[in-house]
Amino acid sequence: MFFNEDFLQYVWKFRLFDWNGLQTTDGESVEIVSPGLQNTDAGPDFQHAKVRIGDTLWAGNAEVHLCSSDWKRHGHPDDKAYDNVILHVVYRDDEPVSRKDGSPVPTIILRDRIDPELQARYQRLVFGEQQIIPCEKSIGAVDDLILSNWLTRVLIERLQKRSAEVTKTLETNRGDWEETFYQYLAANFGFKTNALPFELLARSLPQVILAKHKNNPLQIEALIFGQAGFLEDSLADDYPQSLQKEYAFLKQKYKLKPIQKHLWKFLRLRPSNFPTIRLAQFAALVSQSNHLFSKVLEIKDPQKLRELFDDLNINPYWQNHYQFDKESKPLVKKLGKSSVDILILNTLVLFLFTYGNNMQSERYINRSLQLLEMMPAEQNHIINSFVDMGLKIDTAFRSQALLELKNSYCNQKKCLQCGIGIKILKMA
Repeated sequence: MFFNEDFLQYVWKFRLFDWNGLQTTDGESVEIVSPGLQNTDAGPDFQHAKVRIGDTLWAGNAEVHLCSSDWKRHGHPDDKAYDNVILHVVYRDDEPVSRKDGSPVPTIILRDRIDPELQARYQRLVFGEQQIIPCEKSIGAVDDLILSNWLTRVLIERLQKRSAEVTKTLETNRGDWEETFYQYLAANFGFKTNALPFELLARSLPQVILAKHKNNPLQIEALIFGQAGFLEDSLADDYPQSLQKEYAFLKQKYKLKPIQKHLWKFLRLRPSNFPTIRLAQFAALVSQSNHLFSKVLEIKDPQKLRELFDDLNINPYWQNHYQFDKESKPLVKKLGKSSVDILILNTLVLFLFTYGNNMQSERYINRSLQLLEMMPAEQNHIINSFVDMGLKIDTAFRSQALLELKNSYCNQKKCLQCGIGIKILKMA
């Protein structure tokens, strides 16, 4: 035996075994009327199963194990949820099984009823030679309609999981969508390298404070650079000195405590990606876009969402600086297209979906999916590997779905819970 319980559940679910002359271990005849609905939550593996044992039709739950002794090993005799199991399906019977009240659980053995070729195909699929994913040699041959349908489902799973995290933060913020959106947007402005200090900055500087100074860009910049810890040192240039002066007053007024400057990372970053430049761009976005989340909800044309991040009017000081007091060659500091795409993908798409999900509004959910359809696919080694396998990946809709597929299914070898894996197993 070289397979796991998932395979046996798959065999039971699709009745891929010889059921002629099927009997319990006590010798009673068994007819499978319905294997039931697979349960992915706690409790028996299959619910609402129907089986005829002898002359009696039973309706209830079915439990699947590799060995009948797993019943006791998994603690089922003491679990009331298993009292209504009507059939125990096992590969090997190594001990009798009973419920909490001592009554025996009817058991059938599938050991000699599964086609050896099916077992071999499963082993090749899940445990064969592979570098990226189990089905890397076969996925390119799967019909695109089947692939698309499954990837859509996986993408929704990805958005729902991330949406649940946003909802938790929303609850912490007492249902304040604008504040929650602001915190996520700030974290994403740090991209991977400086996501944490950007998030800490946003949490230390509530949006409601920034809103009070929306008509004064210099004060917005002072609050953001001050809370980021960049105004604690002695600075020589006029611009940072003016920021220090503004921040000293605002810090006292709002009883603010800046985060530690050492949290910000500059090493191995291109100068255009330095946190000081990102903070200047973030300050410009805050100044130019009051009630930003409300604007995101109002914009119906997904293409126009990109305009929120185009041509941010950062302070002229940064045209020839990457850091305070360090002059550089003049260069316009704009967010690149790929950076804007990341912000849209990780913030706007996520919040449109979450808002639609929480408000039960298909309109916003569909808008989030439309955005993904319109955005180009990410470029990374994982996506490039899928392209090498023969998959067409031209939108963020597909690339996001494939990232989720790899993380939640392929890496965990959940081939038999994957629509693509099941199709390949049938094709093999």
